[in-house]
Amino acid sequence: MKVAVLGFKGRMGHEVVKTVLREADLELVAVLDHAPKEKNISEIADFSDLDVPVFDDLEKLLTDVTLDAVVDFTTPKVGYYNTKLVLAHGVSPVVGTTGFTPEQITELTELAASKKIGAIIAPNFAVGAVLMMQFAQKAAKYFPDVEIIELHHDNKLDAPSGTAVKTAEMMAEVREPKQQGAANEEEIMKGARGADYEGMRIHSVRLPGLIAHQQVQFGAEGQGLTIRMILTTEFLSCQASLFHPKNSRARYACLWFRKFNLMRGG
Repeated sequence: MKVAVLGFKGRMGHEVVKTVLREADLELVAVLDHAPKEKNISEIADFSDLDVPVFDDLEKLLTDVTLDAVVDFTTPKVGYYNTKLVLAHGVSPVVGTTGFTPEQITELTELAASKKIGAIIAPNFAVGAVLMMQFAQKAAKYFPDVEIIELHHDNKLDAPSGTAVKTAEMMAEVREPKQQGAANEEEIMKGARGADYEGMRIHSVRLPGLIAHQQVQFGAEGQGLTIRMILTTEFLSCQASLFHPKNSRARYACLWFRKFNLMRGG
């Protein structure tokens, strides 16, 4: 399988490149960066023994290189454009970039279906995150008072995280409509109560030293429930390999994302 990696200089993109190189049935044929100084990946110390072209233009990459799949770990600003262009060229995208709107997801779903090709758009490939969202959805049916606190490293560009948004969307499917907090509450400082998703509050924390954490906090009279997921440094390299089609954990996550309208295609 011929693979290109977009955002290869980023934290996850770098790990994805190393994962592709480890797999005998995957071939790295191109990489992309928004402003590369290199023409070939061999100019980077970690990959000095390789001969893989570096592109700064996705259209040119898709035109010049024969591909089976494109892995995208870029930024929310360009993730939608990238995915749409990849699908338009008849190539399957595997997207770990977050920040897509529901309207964009719908449009990309229809495009993938029209091209009859598979595609994945997933806010998180971790099985722990998948289970957290499932458990939160089950709990929200009985605990309508709920808030989400997500914590990430300070280089993350989108807030709230895609995982937090998807968690809220799923809980909203089963949760009775309710505005969280006092009806006449007042924010002394704007944004103090966080983002509002159908009455649920979402709080985003960005600090150095963090990787990815999410806590779903439920409250009720005389009781409470906390569902928490933590990703460690060790998981960073592991997560890069989860997109591989032979990985059983990836299959579980992807099948589940398909069920809940996040995985697209055939």
